[in-house]
Amino acid sequence: MKNLLKDLYNHKIMSKEEAKNALISLTDGSANSSQISSFLTIFLMRDITSEELDGFREAMIELSLQVDIDGEELIDLCGTGGDGKDTFNISTISSFVVAGADIKVSKHGNYGVSSSCGSSNIISHLGHKFSNEVDSLKSSLDISNICFLHAPLFHPSLKNISPIRSELGVKTFFNMLGPMVNPIQPKSQLVGVFNSNIFRLYSHIYSKTDKNYCIVHSIDGYDEVSLTGAFKLFSNNHDIMLEPKDLDFNLINSDKLTGGKNIKESSEIFLNILKNNGTREQVDAVLANSGLAIYCAKKLPSIKEGIEIARESLESGKAYNCLKLFIENK
Repeated sequence: MKNLLKDLYNHKIMSKEEAKNALISLTDGSANSSQISSFLTIFLMRDITSEELDGFREAMIELSLQVDIDGEELIDLCGTGGDGKDTFNISTISSFVVAGADIKVSKHGNYGVSSSCGSSNIISHLGHKFSNEVDSLKSSLDISNICFLHAPLFHPSLKNISPIRSELGVKTFFNMLGPMVNPIQPKSQLVGVFNSNIFRLYSHIYSKTDKNYCIVHSIDGYDEVSLTGAFKLFSNNHDIMLEPKDLDFNLINSDKLTGGKNIKESSEIFLNILKNNGTREQVDAVLANSGLAIYCAKKLPSIKEGIEIARESLESGKAYNCLKLFIENK
């Protein structure tokens, strides 16, 4: 690690394989805490390349707890976090709307990064017990169309790195990796990223996979389709910029998407929306994201068709029923 750090200080760019091996060495005990901290901060001072990020991705998947569940019919909805917008849990709510449309969801999540309450905070507060047992995950999928993979349970190799990330208190490349390293590796994925550089990196990496994917970035910095302005979409079929009006939505003021001040308020917002009692703006943001995910998973002719399926899932109560079944399945 010492020699690699010297090379990186001298502006070395790692190959994919070198990046993969470097990340593995961070987790196997051969690097001390100072070296780990130094390695992480290097990529705060220069942009990470797509080859380096892809190498880190492969290492994380290889090091993760293996889950014997076929991801062919599954989708994940996940953002990088780190956008600093403190929105309510749009992607997590959207996951249950997608599940209500009879699409299997393997949701990979963690505690909050860009908001006070991430998906794991909400899910645990509502009474779900995290598990990395395959039988438990399969049962959840069978009963409620959704399973939740709490990231720390599936990436035990990061136990030495996590405290250092917390002490640094700034975003690192691990914030970019989260959506890429779902241990089930679902065939379909809706990914939101918080800046245009990460959008470019993700687009390059995903274009080389066999996934069904939609990568989104709202121009004003949201890691999801916020409907607060235009957003970029890169998918198997598109590389376009869209406005809310293109999907028959009105423009939303950013303050309408603010999350709760604490876990109690955040959970109330979460439940109200799934009960179809959210504000117009909250519901529209959820329908835009869940509709796009349904479009991706079902390979529909248009995003608008996915939005209408999402609307039926929410308004019929199917989405909320999936949540109830998910929580009740101990």
